[in-house]
Amino acid sequence: MRYGVIMAGGAGTRLWPLSRGNLPKQLLPVVNGKSLLQLSYERLRGLLPPEQIFVCTGAVHAAAVLANLPELPRQNLLGEPMGRDTANAVGFSAAVLHKRDPDAVSAVVTADHVIEPVAQFHKSLEAAFQVTAQIPSALVTFGIVPTHGHTGLGYIQRGEPLDVEGAYRVLGFFEKPDKAMADRYVESGRYYWNSGMFVWRCDTVLKELAAHLPGSHRGLTQIADAWGTDRQEAVLREVYPRLPKISIDYAVMEPVSQQKSDAQVMVVEMPVEWLDVGSWPALAETLSTDEHNNAIDCPTGVFLDSDDNVIISQDPQHLLSTIGLSDMIIVHARDVTLVCPKEQAQRVKELVAKVKEKYGEKFQ
Repeated sequence: MRYGVIMAGGAGTRLWPLSRGNLPKQLLPVVNGKSLLQLSYERLRGLLPPEQIFVCTGAVHAAAVLANLPELPRQNLLGEPMGRDTANAVGFSAAVLHKRDPDAVSAVVTADHVIEPVAQFHKSLEAAFQVTAQIPSALVTFGIVPTHGHTGLGYIQRGEPLDVEGAYRVLGFFEKPDKAMADRYVESGRYYWNSGMFVWRCDTVLKELAAHLPGSHRGLTQIADAWGTDRQEAVLREVYPRLPKISIDYAVMEPVSQQKSDAQVMVVEMPVEWLDVGSWPALAETLSTDEHNNAIDCPTGVFLDSDDNVIISQDPQHLLSTIGLSDMIIVHARDVTLVCPKEQAQRVKELVAKVKEKYGEKFQ
C-alpha cells in the first residue's frame, strides 16, 4: 500500500522571531493564512486518505501538529524525542510502516516548501510510485528543474532514461557549488536541484540503512519491535537519542548512487515552482507587494519613502512605520523586534545563537 510521510522536524531558526522552539516555522500561518505543514498535508491529500498519511516531527510539537492537522489520526504522528537528522527520521517512519504493512511504499515529503502547481507534484509522485512498482530496489528522489544557478542547493545529475516518463537513473549527487559551476549545471540541462523528497519501498530503504548505517538500523529495529506495545514510548525515548546523527543523503543516497549496493538511485523530474521558505527574503516571495515593492504582512503600518523591504507583524495593536528605508527586513513579534538588511538575512541563525548565549531560552 502507498503511504505519505511528512518530515516536519526542522527548527526554522532563520524565521526567528516568529519561528520559536514551541512554534517552528512549519506551524506558522505564513502563506495565505495557512501553515507550510497544512499546505504539505493538502498536497498529499490529493493522492492519499488521512489514514495513509503520517507526520514525523519533534515530540515537543506533537500537540501543535495535531491542532494544525485535525484530520490526522493521532497514531499517525511519529514524535522524535530529539532530532537525529534525516537518516533516522526517514528510517523511523520506514520501520513503523514496514511493521504495519510489509509491502509499504512511502512518499517522504518536506514540510517547509511551497510547491506549485500541485497537479504536477501529483504527476511526479505517481511516476515515482510507478518506478518502485517496476523496480522494487529503487530509491527514487525528485529533481526540481532549476531556473538559475543556485549556490545554496545540492544538485542531482541524471543519467539514462527509464521506461517511466520523466524518470532517469542518477549518476551522482553534488553539494552546493560555486556560481560558475552552478551556472554550468543549469546550462547543461542534465542537473536538477535536490528536493530532499523521496519514494521507496520501506523494506528497501531499511535494507540500505542496515548496510550503510547499521547502528541506526539496530536501534530502529528495536523501536519497531516495541511499536504498538506498552513499551513503545519507553524504548523510543531510550534508543532514539543514541542514534548517530547523519542525513539520508550522506548515509544512503550517495553510496548507493556510487554502486556500493544492489539498490539503485533514480530521479523523477519535478518541473514546478519550488520555494524553500527558509529565510525572510524567501517568505517574502509568497507575500503581496505594495507600489514600492515592499513585501508586507502587517495589519497596521505606515511607510514613507520606503522601498524593497520585508515588513511583517501579526499584532494589529502595534503600528509599524518607516521613513526612507530600503532593502531591510523588519519583523515584529510580541517580545522581539528584528531589523536587518535583506542581504544579511542568512545571519539570523547566528543571531539566534547569540541571543541564546546572552538570555538563555527566554527568547528562543
